[in-house]
Amino acid sequence: MEPMARLKSELEIECPNCHGRLVVDLELRRVVGHEPAPRSDLPELGAAGRILAEEAARREAIFRDSVEAERTRGDALSRRFEEALEQARREPIKRPERDFDLD
Repeated sequence: MEPMARLKSELEIECPNCHGRLVVDLELRRVVGHEPAPRSDLPELGAAGRILAEEAARREAIFRDSVEAERTRGDALSRRFEEALEQARREPIKRPERDFDLD
């Protein structure tokens, strides 16, 4: 970004936190311009294809896992139902107690 022409009342300073450039107008006592610091964590354009391929592979793996979980979900529910049915057959049948019956 090319530097702008500065007024006499403007002062350009570097932010101690983000290392961006701030333009402060001393008469207005306000920041009138900001230029963010260059970021080093941005991926290069040449790596974009690789990053997209990795993300597509990750999404595909998550999808395959969810499909497999859905396939086995029916089996697990059937097993749980059979276990609950067997437990219900083993327990004796008794009349439920109500507060009304205890009087």
